Amino acid sequence: MLKTDLHQGWTVRSVGGHVPSEIAASRLPAGVPGTVHTDLLAAGLIPDPYLGVNEAGLAWFHRSAWLYETTFTAAPAAPGERVDLVFDGLDTVATVAVDGTELGRTANMHRGYRFDVRHLLRDGEIPLSVRFDSALEHAERFEEQAGSRPRPYPHPFNAVRKMACSFGWDWGPDLQTAGIWKPVRLERWHTARFASVRPLATRDRLTVHVDVELASDVPLTVTVRAAGRTARAGVVAGRATVELHVPDAPVWWPVGHGKQPLVPVEVTLLTGEHVLDEYRTRVGFRDVRLDESPDEHGSRFTLIVNDQEIFVLGLNWIPEDHLLTRITRERLEAAVERAVAGNANLLRVWGGGIWESDEFYDVCDELGVLVWQDFPLACAAYSEEEPMRSEILAEARENVTRLAPHPSLILWNGGNENIWGHEDWQWKEALNGATWGARYYYEDFPSLLAELDPTRPYHPGSPSSPGHDPEVVHPNDDRFGTRHEWEAWNREDYRFHDNSVPRFCSEFGWQAPPAWSTLTATLAPEDLRKDSAAFLLHQKAEDGNGKLDRGLAHHMAVPSDFAAWHWATQLNQARATAYAVAHLRGHAPRTMGSILWQLNDCWPVTSWAVVDGSGRLKPAWYALRRTYAPVLLSFQERAGRTVLAVINDRDEPWRDNARLRRVRFDGAELAVVTVEVDVPARSVGLIDVDPALLAAVEPDREVLVADSGGLRATHLFAEDFDLRYDPAAVRADVVAVEGGYSITVTAASFARDVAVLADRVAPDAVVDDMLVDLLPGETHTFTVTTAATVDGEAFAAPEVLRSANALTTPAQVG
Repeated sequence: MLKTDLHQGWTVRSVGGHVPSEIAASRLPAGVPGTVHTDLLAAGLIPDPYLGVNEAGLAWFHRSAWLYETTFTAAPAAPGERVDLVFDGLDTVATVAVDGTELGRTANMHRGYRFDVRHLLRDGEIPLSVRFDSALEHAERFEEQAGSRPRPYPHPFNAVRKMACSFGWDWGPDLQTAGIWKPVRLERWHTARFASVRPLATRDRLTVHVDVELASDVPLTVTVRAAGRTARAGVVAGRATVELHVPDAPVWWPVGHGKQPLVPVEVTLLTGEHVLDEYRTRVGFRDVRLDESPDEHGSRFTLIVNDQEIFVLGLNWIPEDHLLTRITRERLEAAVERAVAGNANLLRVWGGGIWESDEFYDVCDELGVLVWQDFPLACAAYSEEEPMRSEILAEARENVTRLAPHPSLILWNGGNENIWGHEDWQWKEALNGATWGARYYYEDFPSLLAELDPTRPYHPGSPSSPGHDPEVVHPNDDRFGTRHEWEAWNREDYRFHDNSVPRFCSEFGWQAPPAWSTLTATLAPEDLRKDSAAFLLHQKAEDGNGKLDRGLAHHMAVPSDFAAWHWATQLNQARATAYAVAHLRGHAPRTMGSILWQLNDCWPVTSWAVVDGSGRLKPAWYALRRTYAPVLLSFQERAGRTVLAVINDRDEPWRDNARLRRVRFDGAELAVVTVEVDVPARSVGLIDVDPALLAAVEPDREVLVADSGGLRATHLFAEDFDLRYDPAAVRADVVAVEGGYSITVTAASFARDVAVLADRVAPDAVVDDMLVDLLPGETHTFTVTTAATVDGEAFAAPEVLRSANALTTPAQVG
């Protein structure tokens, strides 16, 4: 097998649509892999679509057409030789031609394509072209043919196999890319080649399934080497299965439960002793199953890895950049490492994005991050007729096979909110009997996985109640399967989480703007207000700012100053995150999963992400890190009483004392109780709070504090707008240290949620901690890492050294 990349010498030009004249007249160098957007950006012919209102000015792109062209040289095929032109990914509606001969047309960015070109090879340079037509217009034509189907946004993203969020989402831009977005190459081979290799590893066994494409009829053998063992099998009718029994295999564990050894695997295709093709990968030896057994609350939804029940501490994952070809392994590593640093153990690859790259799964394999994989179907009804059904099944088959080796991949999920939408979003009347995707979720995907990957569990949709007729048991029923909790954000308050104890919550979250330096790099100074056109273009949620304000108003006054509003909304997101996570974890083992919406952003935007589109940590990330930590103290309400939840997700019991105090904001201790903590490994203990601790005499100036093992939980007796905080409760001493600055904060009165918004001083500045509660006389040292040399006192400025106290007015202090 000889592989030659065809990534050089490409150009791109406009061949259709209402394209600006200076672009229409240009033939540009084209990056391959790449997209037209990135080529136009590199040429300076379009503004950065992520800045200001530029996104709106690029809507002409939606109905444009583009022609990629290059030439290549390739010797004519020898007798018996095959030469294939291979595209790993074309985005999306493409026509491929070699030397003027059309090879094929594509309409699916989620799969690869292979064309036999041996008959087209000749001496000299050979023209190769790929024309991309409008994916939007293709979807509109398909919709005219197959009928319109419900969706939440104007563009018919469900009528073409392109990344759904390409067409805009409630956190993403409407930038419909086109281009050769994955590698392209020539492959020369003879006799036979691997059409697919599918290694499936369990805790003590490796089974390698091979499909072979044949060019001649000769005896073939497949050899597998792994873990110091070798096995082989003959190829029969183009297929072979090789098994290795490895009883002493090193066991792969999720992060927080053990190590992540990865074992190299070599698969070789031979005729006699002659090597025809090779395949290399790594596997992790582990078992996974999903416990959905009935119990007194309904039925469980518990992931079990190597016979260990796992409480899922998860985050939803969207594409790391809307312009996908800019995503590097380094960016993926940094993003996944931020999840691990936040104590997460799972990422859910959401169904409105892409089948992620091998590099993404490699990183997760290495770091021990479990991956929940949605099939890419999201928030819409999908046609089951041809050619849509064949496209969906072809991409599923290809990607299930591709991802099979990765031990991090732990669960297949049929799609996002589609079953829920069919039952709850007035789809049935709109569909009037038309297909909507049920066949995929209940028949096609389970059948495909039974054939290709029986080693991992399958869930028909998030949310859904498996084993129950969705017309009888609601897909979002908290007694079964998975639940999405969006009433809290959309209509209620984050305390609304108390009304439900789901078996597994796979989506919930709260919005906030990005970090200040991300905003200032994105918007002009005059646009730094929440009603500016530019700010609103970067707030995609329906009535997003209204929901932010109403969410604030439950707890504190809504600031009129933009900078204060920015801090208040970020703080409220952090509190909402901590409250919901503590609620879910506190109900283990009835609840066994929390997947926050969301980890990351694909551009600078106000969203539910805890890491913004520039990779900066929002305050909510620090709240998540604290509430996803292996051990957690949390005051919670249970059946009308306040309890201290002691959450222990370690392999050792938690034995300690907890000191509980009711303290006045000036530091006077009003009641003190010491209780014994004895919580077994991987368990939750609930400790009733002594009534004397709850009998606040002055609810507006008292706080309940619990300390144990270096952890703290606090409970206020009133909302912020009623509390008599001292707005000047803290002072800071700043010292330059190697690599940055040390900020030691001392409290003169109770100070809640103390934070250093370090990026306001230097865009690269990162603080090690945030949202710290301090009692009078206590100190906390924050460490800021930055390469910038600045006036250290800037870190003590009131717009940088923040707290909940500073959101009050002096009139509230008495």
